[in-house]
Amino acid sequence: MKALSRQTRSIKPAEVEKKWHVIDAEGLVVGRLATIIANILRGKHKPSYTPHVDCGDHVIVLNAGKVKFTGNKLGDKVYYRHTGYAGGIKGVTAQKVLGSAYPERVLEKAVERMIPRGPLGRDQMRALHLYNGTEHPHGGQQPEVLDVASMNRKNKVAK
Repeated sequence: MKALSRQTRSIKPAEVEKKWHVIDAEGLVVGRLATIIANILRGKHKPSYTPHVDCGDHVIVLNAGKVKFTGNKLGDKVYYRHTGYAGGIKGVTAQKVLGSAYPERVLEKAVERMIPRGPLGRDQMRALHLYNGTEHPHGGQQPEVLDVASMNRKNKVAK
């Protein structure tokens, strides 16, 4: 039997083993799904988690445009951006973004804002693969299915 170590082991980038997970986002609540995805991208679900190393896994999200908001957030939540000019603040509601050509940006922004800013966060965001349909080109990586709806009854909108 191996004795317990009294030291915290910090994993090195060469020792990281990245897995692939696939999630079907249809009917799931945006914020709850984003926290689960962000934790997987950062590697916080692993016992070998090291804050300064990209030890997270790849996440494939299917039906990213079919996510749901609870309450009145669909019409009330506004995504702001600035053009760079004086008085150039622009806002668009979540309902308009979901109805646009790129509805997966709602989930992308939710996850992006839960990941640390900087080079490490950019590396972790590259492991997120969002698709609006049910098909993805990552079959060769043999991703394992992650059923987010069964983790908690609040993760899926009951309608």
